[in-house]
Amino acid sequence: MANPLKIGIIAGEESGDILGADLIAALRRNSGREVQLVGVGGSHLAAEGLVSLFDPSEIALMGISAILSKLPRLISLIGKTAAYLLNEKPDCLVVIDSPDFCHRVVRKVRAANPSIPIINYICPSVWAWRPGRAAAMRAYIDHVLAILPFEPQVLEELKGPPATYVGHRLARDTGILNAAANQAKLEPLREIGGMKTLLVLPGSRNSEVKRHAPVFGETLGLLKQRGLEFRAVVPVTPNVENSVRALVQAWPVTPEIVTGTEAKLAAFANADAALAASGTVTLELALAGVPFISCYKFDAVAKFISEHFVTSWTASLPNLIADMPVVPEYYNQFLRAPMSARQIEGLINPSPVRFAMLEGFSRIRARMATDTAPGDKSAEIVLKFATGGRKV
Repeated sequence: MANPLKIGIIAGEESGDILGADLIAALRRNSGREVQLVGVGGSHLAAEGLVSLFDPSEIALMGISAILSKLPRLISLIGKTAAYLLNEKPDCLVVIDSPDFCHRVVRKVRAANPSIPIINYICPSVWAWRPGRAAAMRAYIDHVLAILPFEPQVLEELKGPPATYVGHRLARDTGILNAAANQAKLEPLREIGGMKTLLVLPGSRNSEVKRHAPVFGETLGLLKQRGLEFRAVVPVTPNVENSVRALVQAWPVTPEIVTGTEAKLAAFANADAALAASGTVTLELALAGVPFISCYKFDAVAKFISEHFVTSWTASLPNLIADMPVVPEYYNQFLRAPMSARQIEGLINPSPVRFAMLEGFSRIRARMATDTAPGDKSAEIVLKFATGGRKV
């Protein structure tokens, strides 16, 4: 029997933890070999046998202020993690997202032991800002597992490490696919007028919800004044539920707040349109076939970065994937209720702008389609490096 594979892994965010667990399960299934895990991860990787070096929430930090406040601890954890992995000598090291932490770790690992193959799962957003990172990555990243179809070409153009598009879990999510199928079934039945369902998605963090709630509420009020008959549905996650419930008290339209994944997907399956804060949810809406407008109000730091360092032509994932403006975007001072209300009116009823957006969504689904599940494709690449070393 072949020796066990020892895989080093670092996943700070829960989304990365889910991807990592999926990869490891596929690696075991497809290789027929025992897999030992060392590194950092959450509950999903723990279910696959990882005993995390420390609580991954310590590196799942968002925003400059959060990072600066934890800087001494983060520096300590970078050194501790690199030393631990060097001592364990994994056959391959996979780092998932959290580049500000992970890349500092792997640079230390590469410098001390150049023989360990290093794979980066989820490409850093070099296509949006700090493109110089791509070329720098060649020194310590052997391969990138990309979850967006345009990323391998971008990395090649920026002289970054080789990359493979492995697919995005949302493009194969059964709930999203079912929502899309239901939307396709409903589309010929939609009529102008009558009660509509509008999804309202103000953000996944409390700070985002607080920034967006006033203008989103004002938009709903204008839609009501202009004669649109609709029910507003707000799917929420537990971390923002209290904020949402408090803030919608001031809205002129009382929304229906739903919780849980099943309720969210049911709302996606039956929505006529959506008003959404920019983020991963916009890709979910596009794949589910729900026309929407993308909105965002930046905090002071993010606004400075967007004005001085961002190089991308759009902040919308659906637009990037389609390589054309499919979804309208309204950010900062351009996010105004009179405009967003009128845009929603054009999307929520059958109209040329609605049909054009739905056609764009079809283009996005086609570009994201893969013959192999992301976990299986990722496992195939990791296995090659784990058994063949950096020469692969």
